[in-house]
Amino acid sequence: MSWNYLMDMDGVLIREEHLIPGADALIAELRDNGIPFTVLTNNSIRTPRDLRARLLRTGLDIPEDAIWTSALATARFLDTQRPNGSAYVVGESGLTTALHEIGYVITDVDPDYVVLGETRTYSFEAITTAIRLVERGARFIATNPDATGPSTQGSLPATGAVAALITRATNRDPYYVGKPNPLMMRSALRRMGAHSENTLMIGDRMDTDVISGLEAGLQTILVLSGISTPESVELYPYRPTRVIASVADLVGHTDHPFVSEPESL
Repeated sequence: MSWNYLMDMDGVLIREEHLIPGADALIAELRDNGIPFTVLTNNSIRTPRDLRARLLRTGLDIPEDAIWTSALATARFLDTQRPNGSAYVVGESGLTTALHEIGYVITDVDPDYVVLGETRTYSFEAITTAIRLVERGARFIATNPDATGPSTQGSLPATGAVAALITRATNRDPYYVGKPNPLMMRSALRRMGAHSENTLMIGDRMDTDVISGLEAGLQTILVLSGISTPESVELYPYRPTRVIASVADLVGHTDHPFVSEPESL
């Protein structure tokens, strides 16, 4: 069987702007052998072009069309729900660009949706506007449920935390598009022209990467180069197909990544 690859970015390929050893060799092997792959991220701040430049600085050469973000998945979802609609956006260029590209108008006047994404500086004024628009009937969408994001100084509040604030004020829950929603995986599969039965998901988190892969019908590989540990894996009622130290363990085996039975840690 020939495999297609979906893989998370942070904790799998890079960590705090540094290349995880072996990631460059894995990407080179996939490209050299013509194996389809897509890199995923729940972060909606950057466009694929921006992310490509970020990855190049670490030594990873990944084409723009092989990068799939929660912002792109959100735009794809909205295009299927209400084509050529309108949205009030709390977010940055990755999200606004994705919405413009599907023909959406960004407005604070009677929008169809309030769309919440990641931003470096959440504005109290923008959040207040979002709350009032949701109260008036705008549908509430969030790119992902991540409550915090990493920084060199510690955790930062992220989309899920701000969504909780809006929910508390409006009593309206958002629809989250990004991981662990398997919709993120399925939209990436459709974009690749791939099928779940011969696609695997590589991630470093049980609660987003592995569960969304499982629910989308994919084989899953958990790497221990990010947030997960052998001990934390045992806290979940489901398991990945395979657990490895890092993507370096897949180099030389991309055509047959499951060289052993599911592991017991």
